[in-house]
Amino acid sequence: MERKTSNEIILQTNGLYKVYGSGENAVNALDGVDISVYAGELLVILGSSGSGKSTILNMLGGMDVPTGGEVLFQGTDIGKFSDKKLTAYRRHHVGFVFQSFNLIGELTVRENVKLTADLKSNPNIVDEMLDILGLSEKKDKYPSQLSGGQQQRVAIARALAGNADILLCDEPTGALDYETGKQILVQLQDLVRVHGKTVIIVTHTKEISTMADRVIVMKDGRVIRTEVNDTPASAEMIEW
Repeated sequence: MERKTSNEIILQTNGLYKVYGSGENAVNALDGVDISVYAGELLVILGSSGSGKSTILNMLGGMDVPTGGEVLFQGTDIGKFSDKKLTAYRRHHVGFVFQSFNLIGELTVRENVKLTADLKSNPNIVDEMLDILGLSEKKDKYPSQLSGGQQQRVAIARALAGNADILLCDEPTGALDYETGKQILVQLQDLVRVHGKTVIIVTHTKEISTMADRVIVMKDGRVIRTEVNDTPASAEMIEW
């Protein structure tokens, strides 16, 4: 599958540090991390538990504050954003997809997606997202009436409904069976190749990295290498 990424850096970290705790109990979750994320790419951050990969995802999404260094969105340090501007960044530019679906059981599929929808700029965004993710026929169902894969697709639709440029996915297949997980990866790859989104997937599964344009490998809070896939694999062909 041909790479179609641009040369525009949409996210970047410079000398990023994150320390939890203090004194003898201090843990260096990130130890001077420098990465760049290009607009329209599928990036995989690969590492075992404790490598710092989920911490950096939270930093990129403005959900956590670094101990040192900076996170740049389109060249601007989000650490210098006001609370209002940081909220707008999280609402309109980044969407999160977690291992747990975090849907509200009392709301229908459409109502769950509508929670983050930017209706002022696009009143049709909810139905568009449901259509892209193949959920139009499920819009009046409740999460308990859906399969795990369908619930994860609702979570993806919800994340994108705010017109997010960037989708941050933390082990998005972790709570799913193999075949359902593969379907989700196909959807994520399609969002990049067809719809021009930027997707970052955090995973410990090496095989998933073969579908990425680039792979950042982390260990003990550091980037140990970056790999470029000139011909990324089709998500449908991945086996693990």
